[in-house]
Amino acid sequence: MRNGGKISASIDVLTDVLNRHQPVKSAARDWGKRARYAGAKDRAWVSGLVLDALRKRNSIAHAMGDDSPRGLILGALAHAWGWNIREIDAAMDEEHAPEKLTLQERERLVMAPDPTAPPHAQGDYPEWLAPHLARVFGEEAVVEAQAMAVRADVDLRVNTLKVDAEKAAAPLKSAKAEPSKLLHNAYHIPARDPSQREASLESIPAYSKGWVEVQDAGSQIAAAAGNAQPGEQVLDYCAGGGGKTLALACQMQGKGQIFAYDIDGRRLSALIPRLKRSGAHNVQLVHPSEQTQLEDLTGQMDLVFVDAPCTGTGTWRRRPDAKWRLKPGQLAKRQQEQTDILANASTFVKPGGRLVYATCSFLMEEDEDRVTEFLSGHADFTEEDAAEAAIASGLLTDDGAAMVRGYRGPSGSVRLTPRRAGTDGFFFAVLRKA
Repeated sequence: MRNGGKISASIDVLTDVLNRHQPVKSAARDWGKRARYAGAKDRAWVSGLVLDALRKRNSIAHAMGDDSPRGLILGALAHAWGWNIREIDAAMDEEHAPEKLTLQERERLVMAPDPTAPPHAQGDYPEWLAPHLARVFGEEAVVEAQAMAVRADVDLRVNTLKVDAEKAAAPLKSAKAEPSKLLHNAYHIPARDPSQREASLESIPAYSKGWVEVQDAGSQIAAAAGNAQPGEQVLDYCAGGGGKTLALACQMQGKGQIFAYDIDGRRLSALIPRLKRSGAHNVQLVHPSEQTQLEDLTGQMDLVFVDAPCTGTGTWRRRPDAKWRLKPGQLAKRQQEQTDILANASTFVKPGGRLVYATCSFLMEEDEDRVTEFLSGHADFTEEDAAEAAIASGLLTDDGAAMVRGYRGPSGSVRLTPRRAGTDGFFFAVLRKA
């Protein structure tokens, strides 16, 4: 496909996302089914442009004076991909391209960024979230949000049940993976140019052998705060797809027992092939229909890990369409769910055991507020230093240890963001039962 046709396809896909409220993956997949002539690189190009238009939706709409799919796609070419007006003109002259640029579009495409644009436009976040961001980040709200409006890097966790980080290095060279600066047993793949196709990690033998798992560095650090020890009894209470279950299994070196539970049985079932690939033999799935089995764990766990359902604001770089679907009512619903989950999960912690609460959200309403509320009603729990808990795992490098200490809050919890840590947005707190 030539650029003009790909621009036209991008407008169509974005129209489905905005007008039909389809997730980007679904809209791009549907377009791909209609456009059998499109190759893998073409599909990557279209998806990349749509995602960048969504990442920077507010700033592009302000710059273009137009929030239509066409305006956002054209603006993304100039303001996200750095195309000049000649390149855009040339593409619009090609066969299957959209209509040629209007005079207003041409003027807008060459204008410099407006320093007087409102904060939610500069930071590319929903306007209703402005007070929430200000509460967390203060005067740095815009720059923190801007760091969430770029393409995310890829992080890999080495599965030390099968291989060490040194041995995993050679087969990861083809993916241009570099040793992580934050974690010993991890690798980092910098984000590629938005128009380029991402490397297929599934095709790397190291992945199919179970040597590595895709897991954001922030998620790995949150799991490290669990500091699971060999021989312990551990419950991953909101296991989902099992990323942290597998990370905890590595910490435990295959000794002890991990129970993986999730209220969504379908998500939990997705963990089965990952477990087989990882070689983790001390993980037992607890299906939501097996309530008796779950109740038998009451008061028995050394560690209960709660990666709570949340608004996912920390993952905006990867899921920019979710940013614009988020509404105040959803935030309120999540807060109640988190309150209930924390209370329920705490019943499985044995005396002297610990409860780790984590979210992929930067909102204090989902983070510190939930911990404070929980502690106010559970006098037998106290908050500990989450940064030191992660460091004690031995998984963090010196840079990683300094980073988590630097972003430790007054009560001991830690908040990571793309700007601060180069990770997804993550919050984690460690609570100890008397």
